[in-house]
Amino acid sequence: MKTKLTDIASVIRSKNSGPYELTLDIIFNEYEDFVKIRDGGFINEALICSLYGVTPEKIVSIVAFAPAKAIKATIKRPLCSGDLGETDVYGAQQHAPLLGLEFEV
Repeated sequence: MKTKLTDIASVIRSKNSGPYELTLDIIFNEYEDFVKIRDGGFINEALICSLYGVTPEKIVSIVAFAPAKAIKATIKRPLCSGDLGETDVYGAQQHAPLLGLEFEV
């Protein structure tokens, strides 16, 4: 049975991590769901590269933080925040690719 990320996470968001990086946060409703996703390795380098069209060198980190039931991925922004041609100064609209994720857990 597939589980939608939107059904098990209370927060799915993106934000700037300084002008050159973007952070993606997933905060789970239940600790058990966090553990299943963390231990299953579902949020990994290959997934982030695929969803965001980046190479592994552009991934700064992917961290699971158990006390917050959260997984955080940080990637280098393609353009500096506020740079000419950049379309999301705050990085607040970049979480959309995560919203369609489903997992076999």
